[in-house]
Amino acid sequence: MTDKGIFDLSGKTALVTGASRGIGRAIATVLAEYGADVACAGRDMKACEITLEQVEAYGRKAVPLKADMSSEEEIKKMVEDTVREFGKIDILVNNAGTVAGHGKIHEIDTDEWDFNINVNLRGPFLCMKYAIPHMLENKGGSIINISSVAGIRAEVPEVGSPSYGASKAGLNNLTQVAAMHYAKDNIRINAIAPGMHRSEIGRAGKTEEEKKEMDKFLNDYCAEWIPMGRLAEAEELAGIVLLLASGASSYITGQIICQDGGKTARQ
Repeated sequence: MTDKGIFDLSGKTALVTGASRGIGRAIATVLAEYGADVACAGRDMKACEITLEQVEAYGRKAVPLKADMSSEEEIKKMVEDTVREFGKIDILVNNAGTVAGHGKIHEIDTDEWDFNINVNLRGPFLCMKYAIPHMLENKGGSIINISSVAGIRAEVPEVGSPSYGASKAGLNNLTQVAAMHYAKDNIRINAIAPGMHRSEIGRAGKTEEEKKEMDKFLNDYCAEWIPMGRLAEAEELAGIVLLLASGASSYITGQIICQDGGKTARQ
């Protein structure tokens, strides 16, 4: 067996939201590769089966949990079920998110605004609210919030809706405030702010022609705005998550780490 050194997660339990596909699946898989058992939460249980297979391929235990991040009751049950299954939560990755409400502020439907805020900001707050007591009992843990560069600097309207940017900006601040609250309890809380990643977000319900137009826009966007000139793959986020989940980041807390192909560096 390969010595994983300071990145070793053997004996750890992770809860990953939005684990059924894309970035969430990549996160759950890398945590398992380095030794963690993983509770994989999502709304699409059929898609989650693929994630479970990838986790179990590394000899780790995986459980599927159906949870809607806009429901406090379901989030509370998700945390309780994770602890019931594994006995503890060492790592929480708040990855589940949504994009809604594109348009200028006076054009946005209020329900779409509320939905974005509920899933992207209220959801992670509730996950932390219910997971942190177990980490306090366990005398430590690591929480990783998946934010966005849209929460750091204004994004072009076609990419980041006002409610999406606002929700992620709020998540960044919540991350730093929470990090200060729990630093002395050995609970580290950080956020990753990804740039443009290949994702299914925003593609649901679109025709093939609309998807082609979307891909063309994204390629043009990358060429103009991203120094590396391309979209990132979901797996490219895995290394930062592993760093923040493991003892390799034992003195890192309250940080918002951008992973954006150099985009924020040029603005």
